[in-house]
Amino acid sequence: MNLTGAGKIALILLIAGALGAGYYFFGPDHEKGGTEITATSPNSEATTSESVASDDNTASSESSSSTAASDNTSFSYTAPEPVDGTLKGVVELGASGFNSFVVNVDKDKNWKLEKAEFGNSMVIENMASDYDIRVGLKKYISGMIDHGVSGKNIHFVVSSGALKADVTQKIIRVLKDMGYTVNTVTPEQEGTLGLKAALPAKYYDSGFFTDIGSGNTKIAWTTAGGGVKSLEASGAKYYEKGTADDVVYEEVGAKAKQVPTSKRDICFIIGGVPFDLAKEIRNGKERYTVLKAPTAYKLDKAKAKAGGNIYKAIADATGCKTFVFDWDANFTIGFLLGLK
Repeated sequence: MNLTGAGKIALILLIAGALGAGYYFFGPDHEKGGTEITATSPNSEATTSESVASDDNTASSESSSSTAASDNTSFSYTAPEPVDGTLKGVVELGASGFNSFVVNVDKDKNWKLEKAEFGNSMVIENMASDYDIRVGLKKYISGMIDHGVSGKNIHFVVSSGALKADVTQKIIRVLKDMGYTVNTVTPEQEGTLGLKAALPAKYYDSGFFTDIGSGNTKIAWTTAGGGVKSLEASGAKYYEKGTADDVVYEEVGAKAKQVPTSKRDICFIIGGVPFDLAKEIRNGKERYTVLKAPTAYKLDKAKAKAGGNIYKAIADATGCKTFVFDWDANFTIGFLLGLK
C-alpha cells in the first residue's frame, strides 16, 4: 500500500494513540491512578476516603471547644449493678422544689435508681402553707414506704441553693416539727456528693463533674489520696439578680480552668438545664446521654439561656468535648452512698 507523506504521518499518529490508550487501560499504574481522583467541589460525593480524613482532621483542629464539644456519640458505659443491696430513700429540698429518690445500694456502694419523683416549685416560691408542705412531704414518704423502704432508711437533705431562699427556714422548721432530722450541705459538699454519685470510678483520672443548678453551679474533680476538690459558681437563675451573661461566663470559666488538664477528657453533668438539653436527644431510656455542643442548642427561655451560657463557659474553659448527662445521678444519692 503506497501512502503519501501526509498519510504516513496520520498512520503513525493513529498507532501511537492506540498504544497510549492500551497503556492507560491495561498498564501497571491504572488502579493507583483511579484512587487518586479527587473532587474539586466541597459538596461532591466523589471525594475519596483519604481526602475525607484530611477534611475531618482540619475541621477538628480549627473548631473551638464550644463548637466541637460533646459531639462524641460513641460513649459507652454500663454502671455495675448492686448485689444484695438495701433500699434507701431520700427527699431533697432543692431550689426548684421537692424531689425524692429510692435507690438500691450494696456494701460496695454500687447503686441503682429504683424510683424518682420530682415535685414542683410551689414551695420554694413561697406559695405554700405549712399544711401544703406537710402534705407534700407525707406524699413522698408514703410513696417510698410503699416501694419497700423502711422508715429508718428515709432521709432529708436541703440543697445549698435552697438554703439561700428565704422560705427554706420555714420548711426546715416544718420538717423538724414533724420529727425529722434535716441534713444541710454546703455548695462544696454538694459538689463532692454529686461527684460520688455521677462520676464513675473508671473516669476519676480523666474526667470531672459538673452540676448546673438553679441556685449555683458545682464543678468538682478527684485529687490525690482519694479526696475531692469542689468549687461553686453562679447558678442558672443568675438572670433574676440582673447579673450580665458575660460576667457569669468569665466567673464560671475562671473556676472551670482550675480543673487539672489531665481530667478534662470527659465531664459527667447533671442539673435542671442539662436535663432539658439531654431530653432533646435521649435515645429511649438510656441512662447516659451525650450532650450536643453548647452552640448547637437554640435556647429561648431565660433560665435555659443562662444555663447554656454556663455550659458554654465550662466547655470553652476546659476544652472538654464530651459532656455526658446522667439521668439517674443526684447529689442526694451521693449523700446516701456516704451513709453506713
